[in-house]
Amino acid sequence: MINGQNVSMRIGTRELLRDANFRIDRGMRIGLVGRNGAGKTTLTRLLAGEGVTSDVIEHSGQITRSGEIGYLPQDPRTGDLTVLARDRVLSARGIDDTIRRIRKAEIEMGTSTGAKQQKAMERYVRLDAEFTAAGGWAVNSQAATIMDALGLPSRVIEQPLETLSGGQRRRVELARILFSQADTLLLDEPTNHLDHDSIVWLRDYLRSYSGGFVVISHSVDLLEDTVNTVWSLDANRATLDVYSMGWKNYLKQRETDEKRRKRERANAEKKASTLMAQADKMRAKATKAVAAQNMARRANRMLEGLEDVRAADRVANLRFPDPAPCGKTPLTGHDLSKIYGSLEVFTAVDLAIDRGSKVVILGLNGAGKTTLLRILGGIEQPDTGVVHPGHGLKIGYYAQEHETINTEWTVYENMRRAAPDLDDTNVRNVLGSFLFSGDDANKPAGVLSGGEKTRLALATLVVSAANVLLLDEPTNNLDPASREEILRALRTYEGAVVLVSHDEGAVEALNPERVLLLPDGDEDLWSDDYLELIALA
Repeated sequence: MINGQNVSMRIGTRELLRDANFRIDRGMRIGLVGRNGAGKTTLTRLLAGEGVTSDVIEHSGQITRSGEIGYLPQDPRTGDLTVLARDRVLSARGIDDTIRRIRKAEIEMGTSTGAKQQKAMERYVRLDAEFTAAGGWAVNSQAATIMDALGLPSRVIEQPLETLSGGQRRRVELARILFSQADTLLLDEPTNHLDHDSIVWLRDYLRSYSGGFVVISHSVDLLEDTVNTVWSLDANRATLDVYSMGWKNYLKQRETDEKRRKRERANAEKKASTLMAQADKMRAKATKAVAAQNMARRANRMLEGLEDVRAADRVANLRFPDPAPCGKTPLTGHDLSKIYGSLEVFTAVDLAIDRGSKVVILGLNGAGKTTLLRILGGIEQPDTGVVHPGHGLKIGYYAQEHETINTEWTVYENMRRAAPDLDDTNVRNVLGSFLFSGDDANKPAGVLSGGEKTRLALATLVVSAANVLLLDEPTNNLDPASREEILRALRTYEGAVVLVSHDEGAVEALNPERVLLLPDGDEDLWSDDYLELIALA
């Protein structure tokens, strides 16, 4: 499993963790919690042995591992995107190559003749026998069951990864890790992009998982239903507090611990203050100087042994820009379609975005919601149809995969390029309101957690003066307090919004006027009856 001794982490001058000791054993189901930017993703990467290449992040201590580890990062990188989704999952146990060879033999048997066909038949019989004896077909069926449970039907798993949406590729990676039979799972926001049924299935899977796992999640339901241990990463105190209990008991114990720390510190500070006051009076007399020094040292020792009180977490001032003036209909799309090979994602979609209008796009995973937003934003081209920019159009696009952020640049450089007309002071003021102050503004964007990338992407929208916002899952990766800020910003934004989200609260905050249903492209007036489809989509 995994054992950590004297593990410390630092980003720039900010200490995240100091001399932490921990173990992950079989049967331990750990929820790793902490505010955005506390270092959860960085710690999980270290546990996985991924390493941290940035010069900004420093870490020390020893982490030892035994057994196989399955790691799901927030932004999985799959390498070769031409690989079929099915083969990517099967590669976790090394059976993808065997299946490819069996299918190649099948093709040769059907397309060749004579001796070549005979050899293909003999090769097929041999491969099939070996694969069956090794339990390969049963394993293949198991992989198919996992993929189906995570919302990856057969038509999707037979496609190359490059034709899948970001959410579908992430589900492929999750399926691959669950299929791997790893001894320890490290899952960073595994419910992102999952529909309701898939989340329920994942909760059941994790409850019955016999190995150990660490999960980072802002889904309270997932933590409440699955974990028996909570690790609370508090970057303000640079501590990893371990609670060997379930989620509800953890919440009660954390509150009790905070009250105890505050009470102990208040009592100690009161006693130390009295001693220091007495020492100050005694210093005036030469005969009492030594006694005064001893009294002062005693007062300092009373404070040194205390646990730090948990500082109140700051919340980003999340808001959307004041929209620039525009015409009555700043954005329209006519007869839009997208096709990958023989697969039609959607066809003949018509959409008109009026000034200040609010539209939500609904559809099952893979229906093309993200693709349509990218087409409307000019990032991707439709196979048919055209997008017409209206008078004064200024688009602000928030991408669920954060591809609008250049990970090679610092936080400040990303903001500077998004707002070339702002001076240095104003750029830093905006970043500060999004909790990127001091050295945090100089961090490479590539080392940011998912929640921090969300804040940076939203900060670039603030200075854009956009009058049409295209928002793709804007509440993903955010802690509850920051999510509430997003919902508040949605309620008050005066420009037009086209929203894709699995978050019912985000859709309710938007208060949409219309709904566009994909893949058919049907448009309807919004009704609260559609809320039931949000989590399912």
